[in-house]
Amino acid sequence: QVQLVESGGGLVQAGGSLRLSCAASGSIFSINAMGWYRQAPGKQRELVARITSGGRITYADSVKGRSTISRDNAKNMVYLQMNSLKPEDTAVYYCAALGVLVPRTLGPTDYWGQGTQVTVSS
Repeated sequence: QVQLVESGGGLVQAGGSLRLSCAASGSIFSINAMGWYRQAPGKQRELVARITSGGRITYADSVKGRSTISRDNAKNMVYLQMNSLKPEDTAVYYCAALGVLVPRTLGPTDYWGQGTQVTVSS
């Protein structure tokens, strides 16, 4: 199976920075894109940033200019550098591998990590 493990979350002060990391492992043939999503209590999960295997990047308006997503396709890893953090950034951040092809399966599937908590204090 495919597993994703996030790391790098924690408690930071407003204005601080952190870098989230995610590694996808398993019998992976290819991954179309990897991304970061977040979910605050009582709110729906929302896209933070996404990057395709070809390097096309999408950012949420709320983090654009403060965040940078990058990836290492060879290692099936994705990173999210977040600067100038705000209390509104507090959420559980989830890594996603999108459009994953696994050998001997019928089609692409999305996989999600368990999430890492980011708390930004005011």
